[in-house]
Amino acid sequence: MSGKLRRWLREGLILLALLAGAMLLMDVWRAPQLPASFDSTPLQTLDGETVTLAALSNEEPVLIYFWASWCGVCRFTTPEVARLRSEGENIMTIALRSGSEADVAHWLSRKGVAFPVINDAEGTISRSWDISVTPTLVVMSQGRVVSTTSGWTSYWGMKIRLWWAKTW
Repeated sequence: MSGKLRRWLREGLILLALLAGAMLLMDVWRAPQLPASFDSTPLQTLDGETVTLAALSNEEPVLIYFWASWCGVCRFTTPEVARLRSEGENIMTIALRSGSEADVAHWLSRKGVAFPVINDAEGTISRSWDISVTPTLVVMSQGRVVSTTSGWTSYWGMKIRLWWAKTW
């Protein structure tokens, strides 16, 4: 019996390694192409604050979360991003083609989440970053992109990426 258990464990580890490799390759393949002046372009939040990503990432890493109100996977990721924000993490979100500012604000209120949002109603920002999948998460530190991933990511996955950017 122990030989069979060892074989299952070995095969399970091999499967996990293959899965992790496939996920890494997908992240590299779907990684956003950053526009030339992405870090210094002024962006306006729903609250009327004008920010630049370089300024946001100077003191501590910032998690940039590209999401959409119509995105099924974002239903699971958005509450976790809001949780990180409530814990004091540096977060900026970009709502991709989710309607007017009033529509986005209403959606956030209905879902009971609070974080800063830049409304990308026409998809201009996302297109300039070559975002092809929602959700997409980008971690920036000191004006440089440290990590990108797309698709579902857990709370701990985001937390570890931010921690890594702080220690890197």
